[in-house]
Amino acid sequence: QVQLVESGGGLVQPGGSLRLSCAASTSGVTIYTMGWYRQAPGKQRELVAQITKRGDIINYADFVKGRFTISRDNAKNTVYLQMNSLKPEDTAVYFCNVRTPDMMAYWGQGTQVTVSS
Repeated sequence: QVQLVESGGGLVQPGGSLRLSCAASTSGVTIYTMGWYRQAPGKQRELVAQITKRGDIINYADFVKGRFTISRDNAKNTVYLQMNSLKPEDTAVYFCNVRTPDMMAYWGQGTQVTVSS
């Protein structure tokens, strides 16, 4: 089993920054990709960013390119999302997601990010 604990959400003004963290307790399960999705009210959950174990493949949604940076610390089984130049349309619940090499997916409980003046 994999347990994910997210932190770092909150309220920020437009143009501000937040850093999300997600720590994975894996109980011996091998993690391949780690990433973040988000879901705004009335909308489907969408990929924000994803990174492979070696960091050799990183995918960003077009709407965050140049503003968000994903990184991971394999020694700590932790993935980070640095969010800069936040916009009101970035307001959503952000979910941590990890996948095993055979693509079994695990989800965090979500952390609220609100961008508002």
